[in-house]
Amino acid sequence: MIKNRDIVTNLFWKFAERIGAQLVSLTVSILLARFLLPEEYGVVAILLVFINIANVFVSEGFSTALVQKKEATEIDASTMFYCSFLISWILYAILFVLSPSIEIFYKMDGLANLLRVLALKLPIAAINSIQHAYVQRSMQFKKFFFSTIIGTLISGVVGVALAFLGFGPWALVAQYLTNSTIDTVVLFYTVKWRPRMVFSAISAKEMMRYGWKITCGSLLNTIYSETRSLIIGKKYSSSDLAYYNKGVQFPQLIVTNIDSSIGSVLFPALSKITDEKQRLKETVRKSLKMSCYIIFPCMAGLAAVSTPLIKLLLTDKWLPAVFFLHIACITQALQPINTANIQLIKALGRSDYFLKMEAIKKFTGIVTLLITMWFGVKFLAAGEIFVVLVCNLINAYPNKKLIDYGYMEQLHDILPSALMTGCMYIIVRLVSAHLHVTDIALIAIDAMVGVMVYVGISVLVKSEELEALKRLILKK
Repeated sequence: MIKNRDIVTNLFWKFAERIGAQLVSLTVSILLARFLLPEEYGVVAILLVFINIANVFVSEGFSTALVQKKEATEIDASTMFYCSFLISWILYAILFVLSPSIEIFYKMDGLANLLRVLALKLPIAAINSIQHAYVQRSMQFKKFFFSTIIGTLISGVVGVALAFLGFGPWALVAQYLTNSTIDTVVLFYTVKWRPRMVFSAISAKEMMRYGWKITCGSLLNTIYSETRSLIIGKKYSSSDLAYYNKGVQFPQLIVTNIDSSIGSVLFPALSKITDEKQRLKETVRKSLKMSCYIIFPCMAGLAAVSTPLIKLLLTDKWLPAVFFLHIACITQALQPINTANIQLIKALGRSDYFLKMEAIKKFTGIVTLLITMWFGVKFLAAGEIFVVLVCNLINAYPNKKLIDYGYMEQLHDILPSALMTGCMYIIVRLVSAHLHVTDIALIAIDAMVGVMVYVGISVLVKSEELEALKRLILKK
């Protein structure tokens, strides 16, 4: 039986992994943004659309099915490995053949060769996804810390060095490939699991019965997410796509560190207590409240200092990204609701719900996308706020029936964090309006004021989340 102490310990290591990796990635990204032009970033952003879509077939269904299955065996793990590895090479062959047509469609010389090399990520991801599933099942998140940090550091050095030497978009391709390769190699030496020379058609059929729905749902989500990039890159320009991606990057950096870390630990933890309805509800509830307590002020603070931050880190040539950063701060702040609800549904094995929900959400998203795209790239980006709100409602709907934790009760739980964040944001903006200092001083003062106000209010209202964080830090 999984203990709360185990969840907290693994959550700590997952946080450490994501925070360490993202701090390194942020530093590398800042350096690369100074060496590379926005249009060079845009070219690789287009390539990643195709890689990310293909990667859904390689990673999502197989690894999720392996984690969700209560009594997974060595035969199950090896079977999923071989299925994933075979599909990865099939997808690589498809992208290899289609790459010249994609280059012609986007009218970008050299795009085909870049795609053919970057697509080598797929076979690497096939190996890595089963390794990750094994680590998640056994709740050994400490393993992730070392593989991710080592891979991020070395790949960052490679990317920056090649960018400095004038390799343009090839620097980014080399960085992505190096990161994936080293992550996989380190896990190979730190994780005991190895694929055996066994394959079970019965096992494959059983887990694919669950996994294909997860794959289809994730595919719908990925296609929808990447369609926005495809449209921006084709209808507008690679520079617009670079500004959009760079604006989204900073909010996602924070959410990846916090919300995704909680989700990664929450899913296997919930999968082990599916027979305890009340405990499921309490676990999801605490996860949601803690995520929002941390993410809300981070997003509000980031939006408040966006202009001086972009100028300081990326230089004035990236200032058009500020608008997209504001939009992303709003949408990413709402992600904890989606994460908590989706992880519960997946843990309960209700992949049927997951697929239906994804279909409805993506239909709403595509219709919104098709309407807003005609009014400019800013309208297209802003439409995502409406889509995320709709997704919140849809994701929460089944859980009213499953664990008696509906959307209105969820909103009630996160309302205190939202109100405290609103007060903090107003005070920070009022302070900023009366300051005439350098960008770095403005960011530092705003951050200090924001933290003091938010923590101060939390103390006054005796926030449960603040107390829980204090206990975690003090290891009580």
